[in-house]
Amino acid sequence: MLASLSGRRSGLFVLCLVTALLLGCATSPTGRRTLILRSGPEMAAMGVAAFTQMRGELPRSTNASQRALVQCVADAITGVLTPQDLGVVVVESWEVELFEGDSANAFALPGGKMGVYTGLLNVARSPSQLAAVMGHEVGHVLARHGNERMSGQMVTQMGMGALTILAGESSPEQQQLLALLGVGTELGLKKFSRTHESEADRIGLVLMARAGFDPTEAVVLWQNMSASSGGAAPPEFMSTHPSNVTRIADLRASMPAALAVYRPSGPGSRCR
Repeated sequence: MLASLSGRRSGLFVLCLVTALLLGCATSPTGRRTLILRSGPEMAAMGVAAFTQMRGELPRSTNASQRALVQCVADAITGVLTPQDLGVVVVESWEVELFEGDSANAFALPGGKMGVYTGLLNVARSPSQLAAVMGHEVGHVLARHGNERMSGQMVTQMGMGALTILAGESSPEQQQLLALLGVGTELGLKKFSRTHESEADRIGLVLMARAGFDPTEAVVLWQNMSASSGGAAPPEFMSTHPSNVTRIADLRASMPAALAVYRPSGPGSRCR
């Protein structure tokens, strides 16, 4: 009886997994096959809510010239987006905020919300270098990477549930096996994140070039990043981001496509 019940449950999990994979199959802007299980409006609502919370909790910069630069770069990049770029991505309105913080980082959320930390401006030393980061972050939104990560997590949780049922009664050995599978899943997701980072780099490089920013400055940005970190980084296979060396090599390989659409007189040329 118990074996029969376990078999029916495991069969149901397998059916759910197969159905999710079939219904959620999609294609990223670079042609990569992806799994998308959440709707565009749902993701946009989550992004807007998170951005609203961050605005309420994080200190905002009052440096007028820096705020103007960040706004100019954001407007230039989002201004060249086409309906084809957006695809099924839902954006209520593009907004950007400059937050006080030492982190040399930026982000973009579903729904068209972006944030830049003032620490990034110590490393991104020109409008084009800032555009390389912000174009990259917009690339994450266009490729629906947040949705893909959440969808992958949903499937992983379903799969781990099926494995638990198939394992039957718990034992130390079985718990160790599941723990090892969890570690393997974590490393797999890190590789998945590196794929997202590299894809966002490719998308962002083209976006910044179309907007009038010099795409070759993206390489200089990552050289600055490498110098600022002092080479302190975990092995690439343990990291969610490509190494700076890998990133620079990939950007150089993608440069011809960006230079082909580079518009020096684009809106980015007005950012100072």
